[in-house]
Amino acid sequence: MSATFEPLGSSIPRPTLASAALPPRVRRVLEHLYALVSDEMSRQLEAMLGEFEQQLFKHADLARNPAQQASHLETLRTTRLNRADLVPRYLALVESELTTIRDPVGAPLESNGSAPAFRDLKLVEHGEVDESLLLRTIAARQESRAGLPLLLLGQRFGVLAGQPAFDAERLPVGPYALGKILSDAAHALQISPEARLHLYKVFDHQVMTGYAQLVETMNALLARENVLPSLSFVPIRPRSPQRQEGQRRVAEPGEAVDTPQRQRPMTDWPGNHDGGNGPALESETFNLLQQLLAARRDAMNRLRPGAGGSDAGAPRPTLTREELANALSALQDVPLHQAPPRNLTDVRQTLLAQARQQRGEATFLSRDDADTFELLDLFYNEIGRELRSDAAVGTLLNRLQVPLVRLALQDRGFFVRNEHPARQLLNAVAEAGAHWVPRDEADPQLNDQLRRAVDHVVENYDGDNGVFENANRQLQEHLRAMARKAEVAERRHVEAARGKEKLVLAKRQASDAIEAIISEHKLPRFVQTLLSQAWTDVLTLTLLRSGEDSEEWQRQLDATREIVAANAAGQLGQVSSALGEDIEAALTQVGYHVEDAGAISRQLVTGTVAANDDAASRTELALKLKARTRLGTDEAPAPKAAERTPKEQECWRHLRTLPFGTWFEFDIGDAGEVVRRRLSWFSPVTDNALFVNQRGQRVAEQSLDSLARQVAAGRARVVTEEKSRLVDRAWSAVMGALGQLVGHNNHSEAHA
Repeated sequence: MSATFEPLGSSIPRPTLASAALPPRVRRVLEHLYALVSDEMSRQLEAMLGEFEQQLFKHADLARNPAQQASHLETLRTTRLNRADLVPRYLALVESELTTIRDPVGAPLESNGSAPAFRDLKLVEHGEVDESLLLRTIAARQESRAGLPLLLLGQRFGVLAGQPAFDAERLPVGPYALGKILSDAAHALQISPEARLHLYKVFDHQVMTGYAQLVETMNALLARENVLPSLSFVPIRPRSPQRQEGQRRVAEPGEAVDTPQRQRPMTDWPGNHDGGNGPALESETFNLLQQLLAARRDAMNRLRPGAGGSDAGAPRPTLTREELANALSALQDVPLHQAPPRNLTDVRQTLLAQARQQRGEATFLSRDDADTFELLDLFYNEIGRELRSDAAVGTLLNRLQVPLVRLALQDRGFFVRNEHPARQLLNAVAEAGAHWVPRDEADPQLNDQLRRAVDHVVENYDGDNGVFENANRQLQEHLRAMARKAEVAERRHVEAARGKEKLVLAKRQASDAIEAIISEHKLPRFVQTLLSQAWTDVLTLTLLRSGEDSEEWQRQLDATREIVAANAAGQLGQVSSALGEDIEAALTQVGYHVEDAGAISRQLVTGTVAANDDAASRTELALKLKARTRLGTDEAPAPKAAERTPKEQECWRHLRTLPFGTWFEFDIGDAGEVVRRRLSWFSPVTDNALFVNQRGQRVAEQSLDSLARQVAAGRARVVTEEKSRLVDRAWSAVMGALGQLVGHNNHSEAHA
């Protein structure tokens, strides 16, 4: 056996939080954090060891030769013999890491610039390299999954340490530190390096799968301890003034209350949008478009100085539709390594320059073809206003320009049919880089699907609309699969929020029941503390398990009355002998240790005799109660908010009528940033609201009162069905701009 083991008893004593040179408040916060981590990790590590033993037994059963079978069985025997040492050693190392947060950061060894001496070099065992590489791979994967919570946790640890923010590799409870601690603690099992590699893989699947949730829980605990309680992270993305002016198309601040009442709020996931307006509106939209184009041409002719001169009727050489289609086809076949045209104006100029070179004279587009180019160019410009400046989908949109021009020249339904496959494909590509999608929430799998869809169109489109239909169908299937995954993730968060609300309501009801029973009795102060803390937890758990109509609930209320009567009158011997045992059993069910449960039971049952007990024992018990995490303690009472204005009150009433799943847009900071969040659930009782992002991940919780104040101030808006899709809003902006131009010219003509 190549592994070595150093017994815990013979090792140098490791520092503990109690003995560490830390400020009292920092020590207290770290002790609470360590209690959380140790409780969670101890359970997970025990489950990991159980799974590890099962897999060893399975591998031994499936071994190909007796030697391998004997090796697995020997590892199993050694693991069972020494498994009791791993968890205590692991937790001791975690505590030791927490004590070092205020240690100064050492300078890198390479800072002196000198190369290591030859005598310092040594060969490294393959097993050591494999272990280190595997643990770093696991840690890197967890860092990627919990990137934002780890960033916030690093900021909070920087505050505790009085130093700059900790990165993931320096965090004492980060994925890299936990992996290194496991490597050190695993030597307690006295197993071979190959077996340790297997153990690390089980650690990854059994323990680290819930690490992201543990990081969020640690952040929540530190926030409750007032360590940067309002900390949040939003990437800053500067934006041009034109884009800031063009982005407010979801709802104006003045429409925050009225607009959603007239229009349906958007509740679909991205990719599950309705097909849009049907054929009933298609003819009307197409006729309006023809009128706007004709009026626009007349207006442009009137503004052209030489339009009515001698050359006005002179024929101009124009490209035929066939020549234009051939030129666009050649431009579409340009290799990928060559940069595509930046916009449709460049496409048009390139085509006309090629025609002039071939014919030897200036060539123009026909009136209808020129209008198609102009409309699509305006369309693209409005779409660009909705994109992030750093969006990677810009390249994909540029590559789609030429196929879309070819499509629009032969199928004008692209402009007027919301459900057109090419329009849906364009919307999916554009929304992946929309300004309301934060950069850190971009989906690599979606980006890969978008690239494939665009490649399919560019490589295969030659006048067949079925190419767009096939590409769009595959992309929409992927979007629907993403929506289903997001819905499943959202459902888990909603169930957790509802369970949290049930706990809060049960705790309130239990507290009210105890208050009603003791309201007419004068009890010792310490007994009141025990009833309001420990016994309230018992009643809360009883309500959650059995309900208020159950016999168990009534039995606990009767026990509460007996406790109050005994302590109010001080009648020793008036209490049934079984009551103390029932109280002790009930307290152990809510997580109290047997010794603490017995001490609390004696204090509650013995009446005023308990007042004569040793004061030191009562003080010790009170300290244990204060340090213990109780049911629902994460629900801190919200500070009393200022009275709502009439507008805020109207917003608050309207928000309570919105369906679950309504999408909101929130203004972030002063740089004009916007982010979309989905109102997954809210409680009409506690007023708490849960928000998730486009992947169904929980991103925020706030009260409806706070949301109503943001809506009234114009910092939040309901996204409506009519304006949910990016391409629909962009096309509406194009139509509005054309309508304003035509209306302005008609007004000028009327006054001429």
